[in-house]
Amino acid sequence: MKPQKIILVGAAAILIALFFSLDLGHYMTLAALKANRQTLLDYYAAHKLIMVMGFIILYVLQTALSLPGAAILSLAAGAIFGTVMGTLYAIIAATLGATLAFLVTRYLLRDVVLNKFGSKLEGMNRQLEERGFSYLLFLRLVPLFPFFLVNLAAGLTRLPLRTFFFGTMIGIIPGGFVFVSAGASLATIDSLSGVASPRVLGSLALLGLFALIPVLYNKLKK
Repeated sequence: MKPQKIILVGAAAILIALFFSLDLGHYMTLAALKANRQTLLDYYAAHKLIMVMGFIILYVLQTALSLPGAAILSLAAGAIFGTVMGTLYAIIAATLGATLAFLVTRYLLRDVVLNKFGSKLEGMNRQLEERGFSYLLFLRLVPLFPFFLVNLAAGLTRLPLRTFFFGTMIGIIPGGFVFVSAGASLATIDSLSGVASPRVLGSLALLGLFALIPVLYNKLKK
């Protein structure tokens, strides 16, 4: 492995180790967010730009390193910045973080995977190059597929970066809006499962199926 790749892997490993060794996950809970909301609001009132930039950087790192806490950060966006601006900041940060994870995975692992399984993956890569946007929208909208796994798996394919970026940004808007708007009414939330209710999950899944209509139409047409 090249020295640049070793440095990148080492830096990521150190950040992940620090997160767990310092028990930073303790702050990524609904109870911690409720307990510290007023403090965060007071700091935001006094230092708006610093708070916004700090939130985006934190969210980008969390997503890029596939750490737990994305749902809490989306709730925090609504609780601190309100529904509209909170959704905007959360979508920007999540998209940038996912794109970083995608690029790092592609830089570190794609050549190894393609050398070993290239012939077996050729059909899938061809489909992704032609209709990757629809497939990615489906994966982003349907909540059955973990966000971080989609980032990593997409990086191992030939899915174009532009398709990944815009497919991710558009695909996470509905789910992001649900969590951010819930965070704006933080006092009414008792658990994360209450935010992602079966009705909400069903609606997102239906949107995901609509994203596959162009793919199904082309297959039927052929």
